[in-house]
Amino acid sequence: MSQVPRWFERKFDLSFPAEMYPNLCARLRGTPARLEELMRSISHEILVRKAGESWSAQENAGHLFDLEPLWLARVEDYVNGAETLTATDLANRKTGEANYNARRTEDILADFRQARNKLMQRLEGLEANLYSRTALHPRLKTPMRLVDHLYFVAEHDDHHLACIWELAQPGNESPR
Repeated sequence: MSQVPRWFERKFDLSFPAEMYPNLCARLRGTPARLEELMRSISHEILVRKAGESWSAQENAGHLFDLEPLWLARVEDYVNGAETLTATDLANRKTGEANYNARRTEDILADFRQARNKLMQRLEGLEANLYSRTALHPRLKTPMRLVDHLYFVAEHDDHHLACIWELAQPGNESPR
């Protein structure tokens, strides 16, 4: 049984100061390197192995890439003063249809790094006061500052890194 908590059951403490945004940007900037290091330490057979209905390690990595346009769209929501953040496809159809297990791991990693770099470049150009701007998160039904959104993305990254790590452990069932 998985030790990784289910993503949709997570609660988020967003009581930290907005001045934490440089730390969160550093964390987000480091995700491609952490993902690459983790994936390169796992055999291809294990990367594409599925247990039950859950995603394989490679599909988890592809899912990180799939969500980069959403994260960038939400940054633009803050820039444009939107009241509600762009919604996502909660069924994750894009990941399900992408057939990531048939793709080269190196291509998935390169695509993710490129997409994350685009997000980071956009964030680097923002004024510091924008990180306190709020908008309603559509699923959580709670106001989030831009800095909270970055924390949410970083936690999502770490969730999938933990899933990948757990999938690589001998005898572990597929995480959620």
